[in-house]
Amino acid sequence: MKILAICGSLQKQSTNLTLLEIAQRSAPESVQIVLYEGLRDLPHFDPDIEQEGEPPAKVVELRAAVASSAALLIACPEYGHSLPGALKNAIDWLIGSGELERKIVGVTAATVAPYRGRMGLAALCGTLGAVSAQVVGGEPIAKGADFEREVAALCAALVAKVREQGGTPLD
Repeated sequence: MKILAICGSLQKQSTNLTLLEIAQRSAPESVQIVLYEGLRDLPHFDPDIEQEGEPPAKVVELRAAVASSAALLIACPEYGHSLPGALKNAIDWLIGSGELERKIVGVTAATVAPYRGRMGLAALCGTLGAVSAQVVGGEPIAKGADFEREVAALCAALVAKVREQGGTPLD
């Protein structure tokens, strides 16, 4: 089974990126977690682009990556009590094309304290509601002694949800 991991932060040393790397290491042998690295390369969402012809190549790549994945795992920092603009932009490119429709999506944020990041995650879940995504998780994971265990637990819950829904094999 392939899960596409998306880091909502563009920072090179992001704790959300670290969270996704831990998820990659903690995934069961039958699960491949692939990190999507094209977030910063996506053009600004503009519906007129598609009405005029083919979407940009980076958008086509994103859509193909999402379509070929059994689920997504999104690590989303909170910026200004919401989700980061680059992540919202990516989701906007996916809303009308169908790849994200009813997709299983694991959602979390790496935070310094368990009460942080909740508004950003709520905004992300609200946006995913536009495509009836099936959200797994939705709670921040605070850095600390249990960080890796909690990341592994979220991965296990995500994999279980995919298997419950019939899953898809590794491409």
